[in-house]
Amino acid sequence: MRLTKSTDIALRIAMRLAVTSGTEPAAPTTREVAAAVGVPYTHAAKVVSRMTHLGVVETRRGRGGGLALTSAGLTGSVGRLVRALEGAGDVVGCEDEPPCPLRGACRLRGALRDAQEAFFASLDPITVQDLVERPTGPVLLGLTARPQD
Repeated sequence: MRLTKSTDIALRIAMRLAVTSGTEPAAPTTREVAAAVGVPYTHAAKVVSRMTHLGVVETRRGRGGGLALTSAGLTGSVGRLVRALEGAGDVVGCEDEPPCPLRGACRLRGALRDAQEAFFASLDPITVQDLVERPTGPVLLGLTARPQD
């Protein structure tokens, strides 16, 4: 199974915020987190907006503002987060144009849906907090913005 780019970015941002919580003098901004995890600011801003809507990230504006992972974001299920970010769509495009001629009698679609759910279920017991334990956490803290090409 392949995750969308925005889900990948969301997980990286969540992990980065998990290790910066309380360790930095000020909460990191979207721009700083985007640079640290190596994604364009515009993509990060869209993802942070979605994560805020899901209750995973808290944003504060103005002086002393920035991003923080909520307690639900830190201890909630990665599987639940990935499900919310990926949506309920099918793995294959049976209804695309032109639609698949087997769509009325196909068993593949159901099998792929079951495999997708098994993938998500394997992430259910994992939290963002689990993902940032040693050795990952110190590496995340050491990330800095990459030089521009």
